[in-house]
Amino acid sequence: MAKVNIKIEGHDYQVDAGLTILEAARICGYNIPSLCAFNNGKCSRASCRACLVEVKGARGLVASCVYPVNEGMEITISSQKAVEARRASVELILSNHHKNCLQCEKNGHCELLEVSKMVGARDHMYEGSQTPATIDTLAPGIIRDTSKCILCGRCIERCKEAQGISILGFENRGFNTIVSPIENRSFANSPCMQCGQCVNVCPTGALMEHSEIDKVDAAMKAGKKVIVQTAPAVRAAIAEEFGEKIGTPGTGKMVAALHRLGFYRVFDTNFAADLTIMEEAHELMERIKNKGVLPQITSCSPGWINYLEYFYRELIPHVSTCKSPHMMMGAIIKTYFAEKHELDPKDIFVVSIMPCTAKKYERQRKEMPNDVDAVLTTRELAKLIKRNGINWNKLPEEEFDNDLLGQYSGAGVIFGVTGGVMEAALRTAYFWLTGKEFGAINFEAVRGLDGVKEATLNINGTELKVAITSGMRNGKVLLDQIKEGKSPYAFVEVMGCPGGCINGGGQPFVKPMFLPNEDLDILDTYKAKRASVLYSEDERQVIRQSHNNKDVQALYKNYLGKPGSELAEKLLHTSYDAHREKFPNKK
Repeated sequence: MAKVNIKIEGHDYQVDAGLTILEAARICGYNIPSLCAFNNGKCSRASCRACLVEVKGARGLVASCVYPVNEGMEITISSQKAVEARRASVELILSNHHKNCLQCEKNGHCELLEVSKMVGARDHMYEGSQTPATIDTLAPGIIRDTSKCILCGRCIERCKEAQGISILGFENRGFNTIVSPIENRSFANSPCMQCGQCVNVCPTGALMEHSEIDKVDAAMKAGKKVIVQTAPAVRAAIAEEFGEKIGTPGTGKMVAALHRLGFYRVFDTNFAADLTIMEEAHELMERIKNKGVLPQITSCSPGWINYLEYFYRELIPHVSTCKSPHMMMGAIIKTYFAEKHELDPKDIFVVSIMPCTAKKYERQRKEMPNDVDAVLTTRELAKLIKRNGINWNKLPEEEFDNDLLGQYSGAGVIFGVTGGVMEAALRTAYFWLTGKEFGAINFEAVRGLDGVKEATLNINGTELKVAITSGMRNGKVLLDQIKEGKSPYAFVEVMGCPGGCINGGGQPFVKPMFLPNEDLDILDTYKAKRASVLYSEDERQVIRQSHNNKDVQALYKNYLGKPGSELAEKLLHTSYDAHREKFPNKK
């Protein structure tokens, strides 16, 4: 890439052409504040004006988040003019911002407060508008509070970039401007996936997950048998909440913390991921054998299922009828586990720790009543741990409870990354079709974070074509192929969030502005680093195929019978809503 020579604060640097001043400054060791820039330091709006700097020869101050570097440019960050302008910009934002920071769910992670400290902003310097706030708490997954919104536009761009559906936009004008779904509707009455990608990029507490910690507290207080399960992607990110580097495995300490929080049992959703593969692979084999509807599409991502019901209802016959793993786990806990331990299912309260806000909606679907009682995000689990005074750094490494549902395979672990469900299914499908294990175990062709991937597997001379996608802006390409009858694939994996569950809407916030300079590569690779945690754990497992999980085998032998049995269909499968209103008109 071509290079340009620039000066920052009088010092000479050589940087890549095409960078913005904000990006170049970070690379050179300068941290210019910004609130509207995200996605690797790029910005499309330059709306917050917190990144203003002086450029020799420019007319006035420039927004460093959109101003490109060029040969010979001289940049001054610390001039009195720039310092005062940045401070005034942030003070204007503060004038119209929710004041009670102690009660804000984003307290401790608020970028506005961090930028305010950087620029030395003073509170109450300007009087803001008195526009009544909209507080939308109707949706199960996401809460919106316009009193905390700073109109940075990050959420608007993220919804468009990741999902291609642009649920959010600017409404009204001037002091009355807000960010909302059209006509200021609730998320509950809009074609929203509930994926939470907007929450991940919001710099304040204007968008947050709908917390269910109070439900867990109430169940504990009532003396319920509160059983917790954790999704594979949670272990790949939970350590970040306690100051550890992105890509630090957190499985053992997470389990230790859950034991100390007083849960009756601590299980791994990976067990149910293996169970999902048994049912899903069986379903695929039946479709191929009986010339059923192909391609079969995975169903474990509830954000994707929401998208399907809004925009591609005609493709419902292509979607696997399998419940997602945590819903399967809830159903098995309240039947098989309860029966073996002589427990009344009414006394059991199942909590799922998930990387996803859409799971909160999923647990309330009428098609799956009472499988799971509460869903907490990775961030909510961290809050519980901190609230209870547990010191993460002093926790030992502990194992999940090994009680009927304890064993899991490496295939179950990789469910949390795009391509993982496909790879897990192929390991088992290959065995069922050939009678032998796939030699290399790893299916490298389905790995990687590309938005759309495809692979061809040769099984006894028969070619099985598969495809993988994540983020619905990418997924639309494959879905349109299927809709038009042009899809060459037998099996398609769809994940609602780009990169899969490792980048779910309930995962720890990644704040580019406040990463140490030596971690700048994280902006490009944080999803890959989280994925590496799961692939490493897969490699460490003795059992790496779902069909070899002894506890799953025992479940079928002693209770379910076989994959696809009448009881398995009743407990582990579901249906989807072809009549869901496409564009709700209620506010």
